[in-house]
Amino acid sequence: MSVSLQKGQKVSLSKDNAGLSKVIVGLGWDEAPQGKRGFFAPKPQPIDCDASALMLRSGKLCANEDIIYFGNLKHPTGTVQHMGDNLTGAGEGDDEQIIIDLAAVPQVYDKIVVVVNIYQAVQRKQHFGMIKNAFIRIVDARNNTELCKYDLSEDYSNMTAMIFGEIYRHNGEWKFNAMGQGTTDPGLGELANRFI
Repeated sequence: MSVSLQKGQKVSLSKDNAGLSKVIVGLGWDEAPQGKRGFFAPKPQPIDCDASALMLRSGKLCANEDIIYFGNLKHPTGTVQHMGDNLTGAGEGDDEQIIIDLAAVPQVYDKIVVVVNIYQAVQRKQHFGMIKNAFIRIVDARNNTELCKYDLSEDYSNMTAMIFGEIYRHNGEWKFNAMGQGTTDPGLGELANRFI
């Protein structure tokens, strides 16, 4: 049974799910309807949200290869894999997915932070206030059972990037923390620098 999480709520993934090894991190969002534009106003560009996973060692990002995103779809260990970029966020269900083999993630990694940024947000004058129905959910890859879901329902106007949540090790078990923290970082590089 899926647990619906609030911001800042933590939940154990391994405790009630014996043998849990692989999870699918599903992320989704929709464009909010925009207000009326003038007759000659240019048609706005679609909002391209990009999900990424940052693999941290002792809470720090130590190497570029530890950033899994549309330009680096698979970690060298093979334990974290991005399933590809969705350029528009159109359609039902998950817009992007990241698969994590929790059982095989090397012990040196203690945290996997899941972030989403808007591609060229500053140039396109786009922000998360123009996004609705954003969510992150954790799914047991064995049977596609949703373990927990966090709906990011706050107003994130002027925020160009978001820390959706983190999966982390604590006393030998894997947990998920629903974060929903917005930032004004213009791109993935600046967002990643927060963890160095």
